[in-house]
Amino acid sequence: MDQATLVGPDLNAIQDALNALDKAALGAAVSLLAIFPEYGDWRLVIASPLLDQKHLLKAHTRVAQLFAGRFVYTLPPLMILPMKDPFIRELRRLFGKATNVRGMRLGGQTIGDRYLEAGYVFRIQ
Repeated sequence: MDQATLVGPDLNAIQDALNALDKAALGAAVSLLAIFPEYGDWRLVIASPLLDQKHLLKAHTRVAQLFAGRFVYTLPPLMILPMKDPFIRELRRLFGKATNVRGMRLGGQTIGDRYLEAGYVFRIQ
């Protein structure tokens, strides 16, 4: 697990993926890279009202189709959470009114119902 925190994903690649979501009008209200202890590696966490569905498989399929063949690099595993997820709600409550959260680092804390080992924030609205 310690290696995941030392070697992180390419932030420019993640930004390209988020830009593709924005262009497709699926922009994420919350987007961050996170390491959760149950996974032990970086995850791209996104939450969007436009992807907020009862069956998240449809949301994953939609994003996978959007990303298919678009990038020459490998993105970290995608984790789409509903806007009502306690983790997302607490992030938005804590940081949603901040003027600029991009680049903010989080970690070593429980947010909502999840312990976050490390995190790099792109957007919280």
